[in-house]
Amino acid sequence: MGEDGTLGDLQDKVCVVIGGGSIAPGWGIGKAIAVSYARQGAKVAVADANLAAAQETADLVSAEGAGAIAVGADCTDEAAIRALIDRTMAQFGRIDVLHNNVGIGKAGDPEATTPDDWRRIADANITALHISALAALPHMKAQRSGVILTTSTIAAIRHIGYSHLPYGVTKAAAIQFSRLMAIEYASYGIRANTIVVGIMDTPRVRVTLTGAYGGDEEAMLARRHRQPPLGTMGNAWDIANAAVFLASDKARYITGTELVVDGGLTATTRM
Repeated sequence: MGEDGTLGDLQDKVCVVIGGGSIAPGWGIGKAIAVSYARQGAKVAVADANLAAAQETADLVSAEGAGAIAVGADCTDEAAIRALIDRTMAQFGRIDVLHNNVGIGKAGDPEATTPDDWRRIADANITALHISALAALPHMKAQRSGVILTTSTIAAIRHIGYSHLPYGVTKAAAIQFSRLMAIEYASYGIRANTIVVGIMDTPRVRVTLTGAYGGDEEAMLARRHRQPPLGTMGNAWDIANAAVFLASDKARYITGTELVVDGGLTATTRM
């Protein structure tokens, strides 16, 4: 419920956010999504491979006055994800939104990407989507409603100025996964969409990408701010706001498509 007493856009909904922790201090995308869902009235189950990170986000959700649980779960572990869904159902009785906010990659020369690297990245970025859907779909089908959201990246639809081949390819597959799921399950009232994320200023950028820009963090941040036509990187809240919209009934007629949140970058030839 908002400060003015009005109900939030996700009032009494139950949202599962996989990848809801933050890799470092600050507001990662998953953390901001979970808290934004809570601020709009939802109960939130937060899952992350790092239980402490999931718990930190769940505590923030609770501080918003919303029901919350934290679960440590590897997104590629079928048993762990089924346990997450079972616990959510036991705690809250339904699942309205399944948000897959997971993704890993390996920047650098494609020839340095081994088959084992590729399998590991594909499992996290593609197979994990199927695992979570298999666990949640029976409940969504039974209630004849639900939203499946996936966080992808502009690297899935264009080169982003440095080598990131397995990440871009597998995240492109994630977009197609959402499109096809939307058609397969539309008759059950289930929608599926993808948020395509542009160049963001999040804790993960500093931890994982500094080397891809030559190792100078300040130079990397300055370069990234120059790239989008709007003149600055976005942040986790820009993605969270998009997620709230797509998860809500305001987007009831939107399915099988992508919402690009990138400050106009994919409309340009800038790198």
